[in-house]
Amino acid sequence: MTVTGDDALVGRVLNDRYLIGERIARGGMASVFLAVDRRLDREVAIKVMHHGLGDDQQFTDRFVREAKSAAKLNHRNVVSVFDQGRDGDVTYLVMEYVPGRTLRDLMREEAPMPPYRALELLEQVLVALSAAHAAKIIHRDVKPENVLITPDGDVKVADFGLARAVSAATTATGGTLIGTVSYLAPEIVTNDGADARSDIYACGAMLYEMLTGLKPHAGESPIQVAYKHVHEDIGAPSAVQPGIPAYVDALVARATVRDRDQRSTDARVMLQQVRSVQRALDAGLTEDPDLVADLLPGVRPHDDEATVSVTRPVPPTPRSAASDSEATEAVHVNEATVQWSNGLAPLTPVDPATREGLDSPPVLPETADRPAGLHPIMSPEDYKKARAAEPTSHRGRNLLILTVLLALVLFAAGYWFSVGRYDTTPTLVGNAVVLAKENAEKSGFKLKVTDEKFSETAPAGTVMTTDPGPGDKILPGSTIHAVVSKGPDRVYVPKNLRGMTVTAATAALKKVDLDVARTKNLYSEKVDKGRVIGVTNYKVTDPLKRGTSVVLGVSKGQTPIEVKDYRGRPFAEAKAGLEDAGFKVKASEVFSDDVAKGSVVTQDPNDGTKFKGNTITLTVSKGPELILVPDMVGHTRAYAERVLKAAGFKVQAFGAGNFTIRAQNPRPGSERPKGSTITITFVGF
Repeated sequence: MTVTGDDALVGRVLNDRYLIGERIARGGMASVFLAVDRRLDREVAIKVMHHGLGDDQQFTDRFVREAKSAAKLNHRNVVSVFDQGRDGDVTYLVMEYVPGRTLRDLMREEAPMPPYRALELLEQVLVALSAAHAAKIIHRDVKPENVLITPDGDVKVADFGLARAVSAATTATGGTLIGTVSYLAPEIVTNDGADARSDIYACGAMLYEMLTGLKPHAGESPIQVAYKHVHEDIGAPSAVQPGIPAYVDALVARATVRDRDQRSTDARVMLQQVRSVQRALDAGLTEDPDLVADLLPGVRPHDDEATVSVTRPVPPTPRSAASDSEATEAVHVNEATVQWSNGLAPLTPVDPATREGLDSPPVLPETADRPAGLHPIMSPEDYKKARAAEPTSHRGRNLLILTVLLALVLFAAGYWFSVGRYDTTPTLVGNAVVLAKENAEKSGFKLKVTDEKFSETAPAGTVMTTDPGPGDKILPGSTIHAVVSKGPDRVYVPKNLRGMTVTAATAALKKVDLDVARTKNLYSEKVDKGRVIGVTNYKVTDPLKRGTSVVLGVSKGQTPIEVKDYRGRPFAEAKAGLEDAGFKVKASEVFSDDVAKGSVVTQDPNDGTKFKGNTITLTVSKGPELILVPDMVGHTRAYAERVLKAAGFKVQAFGAGNFTIRAQNPRPGSERPKGSTITITFVGF
């Protein structure tokens, strides 16, 4: 089936396995489709190489190189590559499907971004590139379209199609250069070879665009933009967006300095620099001269006289509605010669000396070189008769046959030793170890686990990589060496931080590769002032990545509690209210003529603040004090008044003179409050 366009691929099944769905992106080299892996019943993204790109084999080789390069990377921030193949005239690459959007989409909505937001996104890009650079792989095409953002906010770097091993990339190829012009490092434009620092330049250019909403250099054509990368420095973001701190400008300058010897050496180094800037932003610093001095590159020698030989660009492929990729802004650059855009080399002039005698008639052999017995001057008929009389020799023919047979034997031997005797290594990556051993044995091989490593993406106990790799040559019966995942590398917050000093707690966290981002002052009823309470943003049971920033809670002492005044209120209410507030209550009783029985007479203290566990003292009214009324019947008035008043009563008498009491009210033996009136009289009631 001949594919004439992207639409013709929709609904097609590649190699009886991948069902092609809608197109989700289109770039200068390939289109990306959403597809279903019918064998594993999962969604995948399939990149299909465009037709009509000129040198098909060159682009096919680039596809294969992308698969091999990306397959070496097993990282949560790198889009995984599952498979690569060819079905008829379709060359394809099977990748992890990442739902969401690209950094380009996000920049359209948010740019210019605040520095903390831009650095947060760039940090995850650098984490992915750090893994690649550690594996001696460079990306060569870092741009917003190749940065994918999942709905959860995770960042994944895609399209290592232009990546190659650093050891091979440090030498300029002298051939055609393909990349996105807005993010090309000067050394790539001048064909001086790419290395990890070229990716750093692209990250710096991308950071500038996130901070300002503008591309670092502008021009009427891709060639003009490429020229500016070589001859003009990228300006400070603060010149476009005032208010950006100088140390952020310095970070951009360090990443995009034209002299790559002054750039950050690789993504890991730039990642540390980004985190230093993030810490300054978190601290709210508007200036940090020391950080600026650390980040700013040195003075670059004046290079206005540098020249670059740049050929005319290949006309860009029109952008589709499904993608805003800038991959079509490709330029062809060669310092030594002009790169012919149609792929043909110029004709090489022929030295006139090599033509000498070409147009002359052939020189006949001398008489002495002719066959024996022939006359120097002989007719053709006589020559044929003389040759027929000679004995026939098969030596030449036998030598020819022997030569052919020998060549066939050598070819067969070469094929056997280089190809024929080998099998293909089965795909065991992703299998559990037990299953991988079974599959290896079914294919006639043995599996040996040689190492275990942590992995953010491979589940614990599954095969991460094999040696030889899937699809590589292997002798029958050989042993396949496997690296097995130990799962994500996680650490935990130490359990014994409570009560430590901040210095001691910071050291304990550093031992398990956790960083203290800041401290937070909190009240504590149990931890002394100035001592560590614990980590506030994570639990001790939370598995954390190494390098995670934590917040230390530091005690401000006990929480002050306002004391409420309960005087005149029922004791039960006062006791419950004070205890709910965290106080202890101590109570005593007193007689009170003014406060009702069971209510609070006094409270100590009755205002201000105290701490949890402090004691509040309450005195509770027993009501008025009751006094036993004495029996005054039969006594004289004078005596009765004296006794009753001494007991605390008032006296009301009915009768004249010092009469003898015959009756009293209230009656003797009853209890009356102090101050009550006792009535006495000389007659009985």
